[in-house]
Amino acid sequence: MNCPQDWPEPIVRVQSLSESGLEAIPDRYIKPPTDRPTTSLKESDPSIEDGAINIPIIDLEGLYGDDHDRRNSVLRQISEACRDWGFFQVVKHGVSPELMDRSREVWRGFFHLPMELKQAYANSPKTYEGYGSRLGIVKGAILDWSDYYYLHYLPLSLKDLNKWPALPQNSREVIDEYGKEVVKFCGRLMKALSINLGLEEDYLQNAFGGENIGACLRVNFYPKCPQPDLALGLSSHSDPGGMTILLPDDHVAGLQVRKGDRWITVKPAPHAFIVNIGDQIQVLSNAIYKSVEHRVIVNSAKERLSLAFFYNPKSDIPIEPAKELVTSDRPALYQPMTFDEYRLFIRLRGPRGKSQVESLKSPR
Repeated sequence: MNCPQDWPEPIVRVQSLSESGLEAIPDRYIKPPTDRPTTSLKESDPSIEDGAINIPIIDLEGLYGDDHDRRNSVLRQISEACRDWGFFQVVKHGVSPELMDRSREVWRGFFHLPMELKQAYANSPKTYEGYGSRLGIVKGAILDWSDYYYLHYLPLSLKDLNKWPALPQNSREVIDEYGKEVVKFCGRLMKALSINLGLEEDYLQNAFGGENIGACLRVNFYPKCPQPDLALGLSSHSDPGGMTILLPDDHVAGLQVRKGDRWITVKPAPHAFIVNIGDQIQVLSNAIYKSVEHRVIVNSAKERLSLAFFYNPKSDIPIEPAKELVTSDRPALYQPMTFDEYRLFIRLRGPRGKSQVESLKSPR
């Protein structure tokens, strides 16, 4: 099963639709009633005061010092967030706030370039690298209200600066510096996750391939939508990779995380990253940590931009539950599968909730 060379239908840029001044969105973007933001799961529990709930926010400064009590407190907060939410925000994470701001502005500048300049980077389903407007190759699928740019950082054999946007000026240098800093941060976080699982601190990193891991960036651009109650910027899904580091829009909320029977709209903290567990760490942890469904809502008054950095296993290493986490009471829940085999599912079919990782469970 291979990805085709081109999309099944002509690509329409959502930003162009938005800027055309249309009052009603095309049928191709109208979600079924059960998937719409206003009629799906309750956004909040009636017993909780509106706006009072958010994913955990963790100050990581104590993780890197010599104060063992403070370090253990941070590790405990991370562990609880991974088990209870699958999502958390981090501040004082070691990546410069100025670099975060520059990276956002570079990408915002790209999406506001003239269309003919952006079209030079148009992508295909073969690699997804470049400027895109849809996931999945199912003809006639209901589409998401978003455009994006996807590029590779690691392995170095896939890193091709010619596929990165040359404009705005200095964008390639900023994008490269941002990727290097986030990769370092992911390495530190992987140690914390390993320790919290009772494994050697390098276990997860080694299971991913050591230094030979995969890393890529998807920049999401969500234009204004005249009917935000009918559409989604990104359909409900769990991330197929290892771990995701999201730099959200600093002015517009949009990410929603599924918590039990409701959707929680994440309120970004200033210069925080939003971290979430991906399907590969769910498999490695034998479902002690779970990847969680999330989606993106859109806005009629404001556009929104976010940077999702994916930290993934080397693509050809079989991923399976850590033997230390398999017992007679908790047998291995998943069969081995490489990340290459795994991500083909979402590339062909688009985001579909938790259906991929759930379909991998070993028969009982």
